[in-house]
Amino acid sequence: MPHDLPSLPLFTQPCEFIAGAGSIASLPPISIPEIAFIGRSNVGKSSLVNALVGQKTLARTSQNPGLTKQLNFFSLGNRLMLVDMPGYGYAKVSKERKGEWDMLIRSYLSGRTTLKRACLLIDARRGIMAHDEEFMTLLDEAAVNFQIVLTKIDALTGKNLSVLLTSITKVIGAHVAAHPEVIATSSMRKEGLHELQEQLAPFANP
Repeated sequence: MPHDLPSLPLFTQPCEFIAGAGSIASLPPISIPEIAFIGRSNVGKSSLVNALVGQKTLARTSQNPGLTKQLNFFSLGNRLMLVDMPGYGYAKVSKERKGEWDMLIRSYLSGRTTLKRACLLIDARRGIMAHDEEFMTLLDEAAVNFQIVLTKIDALTGKNLSVLLTSITKVIGAHVAAHPEVIATSSMRKEGLHELQEQLAPFANP
């Protein structure tokens, strides 16, 4: 498949780490519009954030699922905040720690007035799993507009990707907070990034 189109101007602006919040009390003050990236551990959140802004080491990546233990805030040109959230569904995390993360995530989603959209990342190799559907229901209840973003589509053939997109479209039809369009991406091949940028750019401050 061909490489993606050039980045939109917004996504060529400096993107800087602002804060890491491991508790409600440590969340940074509300300022510019925010886009949250959430998904199962090891779904490729950090890789996608890096690829989206054209930086290799902005958001820390690892082969060890569950590395992100806090909400990490990145300011894009002082116009849009990208929030890399802790992954969910990783069994090796202690119940106590999982409970703390769940409370942090729920509180952030339900009380952050600057949160404009949540990008719910789904590993294309696995499709929507039980934990993903549970989180979609949580987003419905919190009235947070969310959009499904497939990751790692380079692992699928064109036919299998088409079948997956059809099945996901049926699932999100049952969720009131879901954006109807699914975006398929590959951080490795730089595919789908321009399309995702087009979806997110309108939320940024002028």
